[in-house]
Amino acid sequence: MITDGLPYRQLGDLRRGGIVCVADHASNVVPEGIELGIPAELLGEHIAVDIGVEGIAGRLARRHNIPGHLACVSRLVCDIHREEDHKNVVPMESDGHLIPGNIGADVEARLKLYYRPYHDALAKWLDEQKPQLIISLHSFTPKLSTSDEERPWECALLYNEDDRAARHAIRLFSELGLTVGDNEPYSGKELNATMNRHAEAHGRPYIALEVRQDLISTRAEQSRWAAMIADVAGRVALALE
Repeated sequence: MITDGLPYRQLGDLRRGGIVCVADHASNVVPEGIELGIPAELLGEHIAVDIGVEGIAGRLARRHNIPGHLACVSRLVCDIHREEDHKNVVPMESDGHLIPGNIGADVEARLKLYYRPYHDALAKWLDEQKPQLIISLHSFTPKLSTSDEERPWECALLYNEDDRAARHAIRLFSELGLTVGDNEPYSGKELNATMNRHAEAHGRPYIALEVRQDLISTRAEQSRWAAMIADVAGRVALALE
């Protein structure tokens, strides 16, 4: 939900110098007054929300002392994990599905209501937290509707120019017996907007982690992955010292 009119919420206590979690696609909420013109069931699909991420982020905050900054609006309303001038910051199509309500939408109004408040608050929060490591948490679909290609990775690490934390995380997740993607199923060279802005631009180490959504659809799976992510992130932070 959107609380107090804010397109984000923050979980956990201020913990300077620790590990934090950022989840740009944690919600499928469509605010009142916006009509996307799509079947309601699509709001439960990957085009609207990163399935499983909200549950993991909540567990990281409650059980592993890793506070979180989470979006409270669907990526179909405004995709916070894009540059402000990106053509898909208010998407008119996603994975073969037309989003008719976004055709001719007032993009500037959505940036003002959702995008800028989210990023302004995130910038302030990170300045206060002074994190040792940022986890940018996402999930991906095992297969796109527009493709027959299966995605075999159980998780993946994305990065643009700064891969110092990603390299450790790839190794550590692999040592757990997982099939780990290296800038898969898409490249952080192209899709890394939030971490480019809030991590790489400030020299902050980060792991941009993608988990396959069919592995984190239940509470038990989310708890298991939260524990793994917390463990790996802690060891990455130590390796970077």
